[in-house]
Amino acid sequence: MGLTGVTLLVTLMVVAAVTLPANACLPADQAALMDIKAALKEPYLGIFNTWTGSNCCQGWYGVSCDPTTQRVADIVLRGESEDPIYEKAGRSGYMTGSLSPSLCKLDKLTTLIVADWKDISGEIPACVTSLPDLRILELIGNKITGQIPENIGQLSKLTVLNLADNKICGSIPASIVNLGKLKHLELSNNQLTGEIPSDIGKLGMMSRALLNKNKLTGSIPNSITQLRRLADLDLSMNQITGSLPAQLGSMPVLSTLNLDSNQISSSIPTNLLSNSGLNILNLSRNSLEGELPDVFCSKTYFTHLDLSYNNLRGSVPKSLSSAKYIGHLDLSHNHLCGPIPNGSPFDHLEASSFSNNDCLCGSPLRTC
Repeated sequence: MGLTGVTLLVTLMVVAAVTLPANACLPADQAALMDIKAALKEPYLGIFNTWTGSNCCQGWYGVSCDPTTQRVADIVLRGESEDPIYEKAGRSGYMTGSLSPSLCKLDKLTTLIVADWKDISGEIPACVTSLPDLRILELIGNKITGQIPENIGQLSKLTVLNLADNKICGSIPASIVNLGKLKHLELSNNQLTGEIPSDIGKLGMMSRALLNKNKLTGSIPNSITQLRRLADLDLSMNQITGSLPAQLGSMPVLSTLNLDSNQISSSIPTNLLSNSGLNILNLSRNSLEGELPDVFCSKTYFTHLDLSYNNLRGSVPKSLSSAKYIGHLDLSHNHLCGPIPNGSPFDHLEASSFSNNDCLCGSPLRTC
């Protein structure tokens, strides 16, 4: 290379250094962020006032970049936070507007959290499913409408999907079962309809599934019992029918199960009440039938056991008195009959725990 060539190369390197300073984000990423800013209005805290200057990797509230590539990696904007900016303002966050499709141009994004701003509306941009590195998608606590993107299952690295407390409608996309790394699924308090995907058991990494307060129909898929890591399942306040899967009580780490306020009509599987790892069980306000299995033992530990407002018959199981701990127990509004056993946990329960049955008697109710 001649002197002229070396001079030209050095000149180009100098120009590049001036054009794109070290630790500066890409102009394309910055342009996408400016589009996101333009689509949202935050009148009280002034967080978008920090989105100025030529380097979005430094000092832009809620924006983080990969230190190696200087590409935007995380957007974390929470309307409820302990950040000093909220303490100084003396209020929680409030934001209007919508999510700009330009966020999909941030193709190295791993985290997108725009949560608890109360009044962000519009739909989830469908192109969000094209973000190959997205691991966390959290849009809880807004007024987002429309449907969950049909191709949500393309987000192969997604571990958290939280769309709770919005106005999202439509059905749960069938492709959601392709999210093989998903651990937390929270879709509660929306307007979702249709059935839970029958092959939801494919989500083998999932530890938490909250689908309560929707309009879901159909029965609980049997494949849900294949989720061996699932600890927290909430399907309450839907329109679910059918029976309780027989193996529901055999799930090894299930500790919280809320199925109340549905239309489930079956007997209670024996293993559901004998599961010593289950601490919270709420089956109230269904159409459950049959007798209560007499399967409680010294390993039984329920902080909350609610079977009220069903069609249960027979007597109160005597083995309940051998339980290690029963915190809250509600058997009211059934068709139970006979004496209430003596001793713990019955000696600390109120009469309301047994009221409105056919012919229960004994403390704390009337004498037999």
